[in-house]
Amino acid sequence: MKSMKALLGTKIGMTQIISEDGRAVPVTLIKAGPVTVTQVKSVETDGYNAVQVGFEEGKNLSKAVAGHLKAAKVTPKHIRELRVDALPEDLVVGSTFDVNVFTIGDLVDATGVSKGKGFAGTIKRHNFERHKKSHGGKGNTRKPGSIGSMYPQKVFKGKRMAGRMGHDQVTVKNLVVSYIDVENNLIGLRGAVPGPKKGLIVIGGKA
Repeated sequence: MKSMKALLGTKIGMTQIISEDGRAVPVTLIKAGPVTVTQVKSVETDGYNAVQVGFEEGKNLSKAVAGHLKAAKVTPKHIRELRVDALPEDLVVGSTFDVNVFTIGDLVDATGVSKGKGFAGTIKRHNFERHKKSHGGKGNTRKPGSIGSMYPQKVFKGKRMAGRMGHDQVTVKNLVVSYIDVENNLIGLRGAVPGPKKGLIVIGGKA
């Protein structure tokens, strides 16, 4: 199953490892796989190529989901669909693969949901500067100021203002696989990965 270079995992946190040249390398540890193929989609049947995989052990599945997973004989907690350019010939429903699909030095993309910050002001959300505190500052130094214009007398869409911050899907590209522990299903990616601890991460390899 080395032809399918993609995995689901949960973020553990960041640490350091010592490389062969003696340097400290910051890595994000992810408990990745094993994942089970729950559905295979092809251009002939669905209009595009994709592989649906399940990860971890779930409970209280609906009858519809349980029926869908009956052929794979699993009850996963997470189910995700991974698009592929071409389907590997040995890929069938019920197949499993783990961190063995990657090797140290591989470049991968990591996708997760960033930490939610709640309702944030313009300074925190868009790096605005505050007003001066003296000489007519009028006390409120963090207000955004004027938001409109004389013409066309409306606020344009996309105006940078206060609002919900974070909890967005974020993809970090070209992370280097720096650590692999097959026995414990761990993979270490050099650098930071979006999301909180225990957050779901989709790891996709480069073709």
